[in-house]
Amino acid sequence: MSFRTEEKIFIHQNNYIEFKSLLKSLNAKILYPKRIVHSVYFDNYKSQMFIDSQEGSVIRKKIRIRDYPETKKNSFNLEIKISSIEGRFKKSKKIKKGEYDSYLKKGYLDNYYGKCMPKLEVFYMREYYLYKNYLRVTIDKNILYKKFKNSKKILKEKLIACEIKSNFSINKSLILNDFPFISHRFSKYASAYQKLYNVN
Repeated sequence: MSFRTEEKIFIHQNNYIEFKSLLKSLNAKILYPKRIVHSVYFDNYKSQMFIDSQEGSVIRKKIRIRDYPETKKNSFNLEIKISSIEGRFKKSKKIKKGEYDSYLKKGYLDNYYGKCMPKLEVFYMREYYLYKNYLRVTIDKNILYKKFKNSKKILKEKLIACEIKSNFSINKSLILNDFPFISHRFSKYASAYQKLYNVN
C-alpha cells in the first residue's frame, strides 16, 4: 500500500492565466490531452461521508465511479479514497458497464459505511501536467454539480480546482514553495452536497 501526497489549491477564474504561466515557468509538461471527467459519488442514508468530510474525521472515505464520456466511452473506474491515521491512499479498479449499471441501481456495500447509494454527479474539464518528473498537476475547470438522475438543478462551481499530487509521501512545503497560492482542504463531493442540498 502506497500513501499519497495531495495539495489542493483553489483559484478564481481570473487567476487561471497566471497559474498556467507559473506552470510554464516551472517547465511543467502536458501529461495527457485535456478531457471531460464525470464522477458519480456514493454515500449512505445518513450522508456520513459528507459529515466526515466536513468534520475532517481522521478515518473517512469517498466512494465514486469515474468515467470519461467523450474520450473513453464505457470505461469506468471504481475509486475509493481513504484517509486514515497512517496517511491517504486510493484504491482504483476498472469495472465493466454491467457492473457500473448494477452499482447505480443497487448501490455499493462498504465495510465502514454500509450500503451506499449514488448521491450526486460532478462534471468538469481536466488538464494534466507533470512537474519535476514525479508531481502531477491537474486543473479542473467548468465544474458542474447535479443530484443523481436529476437534471433540473445543475449548479456551476465558481472556483477552479488545482491539485498537486504524488504517489508517495513528501513534505508539502516542497510543493507550496513553488505555488504561492492559498491552499485549502476541499472536496468536490462536499462542495456539491452543500450547494445542491443547501447545507452550510
